[in-house]
Amino acid sequence: MKPTTIEYSDIERQFEFVDALINKHLDRAVQNINTEMLYTYWEVGQYISDRLKSSAWGERVVTDLADYLKHQNPKRKGYGKRNLYNMVKFYDTYSTEDFDKIVARLPLPEFVQSATARLESNNEIVQMASAQFDNFTFVPIPQLLKLTTFSIHLEIFNRCDSYEERIFYILYAYANRLKTEELRSCIVSQTFETVMSKEKKFSPALLQKYPDAAFMLKDKAVLDFLNLPIKHNEHKLHKELLNHMKDFILELGKDFLFIDSEYSVQVGGSSKRIDLLFYHRGLQCLVAVELKAVDFEPEFVGKMDMYLEALDRDVKRDNENPSIGIILCPSADKSVVEYTLSRSLSPTMVAEYKRKLIPQDVLKRSLDEYCSFLNMRKIEK
Repeated sequence: MKPTTIEYSDIERQFEFVDALINKHLDRAVQNINTEMLYTYWEVGQYISDRLKSSAWGERVVTDLADYLKHQNPKRKGYGKRNLYNMVKFYDTYSTEDFDKIVARLPLPEFVQSATARLESNNEIVQMASAQFDNFTFVPIPQLLKLTTFSIHLEIFNRCDSYEERIFYILYAYANRLKTEELRSCIVSQTFETVMSKEKKFSPALLQKYPDAAFMLKDKAVLDFLNLPIKHNEHKLHKELLNHMKDFILELGKDFLFIDSEYSVQVGGSSKRIDLLFYHRGLQCLVAVELKAVDFEPEFVGKMDMYLEALDRDVKRDNENPSIGIILCPSADKSVVEYTLSRSLSPTMVAEYKRKLIPQDVLKRSLDEYCSFLNMRKIEK
């Protein structure tokens, strides 16, 4: 009997399935390790915090503890004096009544509960150790904190002031699979303020076709990594963005996949070039980016309309959504943008590489809406 012949594409799909199985369980193993480390830091921080607040310990005792732990196991890393105080700050930051109240009122997404199910600690050991002293009782770590790593938590509670901002970055880091350095860059570039903004320069067509775009597309970008001079032209801007594409994509959002620079589309008898072309995984559409070194002008939208029509007619695949246009310029008059985009039938937005801070009360109200957005969006891990 001859062996069954399997097409290579079938074999490849089967191989991909096995690879996905391996990655799924490896991710779970890493998550379990991370969860146990968070329990460790939380409980160690709580115990030291209690000793310090009751004046049972002073700073010298914490130093002695760090030395003791090192002596007990020289190979064990991460328990020096500085990190022990980080654990105390971790506990003190998130064990307050104010934090609990904010978390309780927020419509937190389902994955906060399901994706971070607790691994049971060895309670017998904890009880035996605490019984020798004064029946110390540990406060459970909030479920929300288990979404990310301790190193990311360090960045968040050391760089952010309000609980709303901290909660946002915990959710944002989880939803976008951010590494520590990527999260740090997002905080520095004020992603919280940008995502929560209520004054985004979107065309009505964009919001109609993509209701979730407000939480997936940023209308402001910090391009400090380009080191652009105050006066620069579009060629210089284009060149530096290509040289720093990884940083630019992180600033835009990790769902952006870069396709090409000066992408050519045919319009009638002439060839037109789109400055930058991306694909957005979340929105499942092509994204054309037009770069401008001058303030926004209404005629920019007409040109973008032409690009999007060409992409949708000749480049977009049947399973993809209508293309989106982003006009990136140093600044834009809000009224001019509103008047221009109100009549545009294309899903277009104007983004600035200039930062404006937003009142904190507006950001706090918007966090509720961001949590609701994550609740509706399926995030696979």
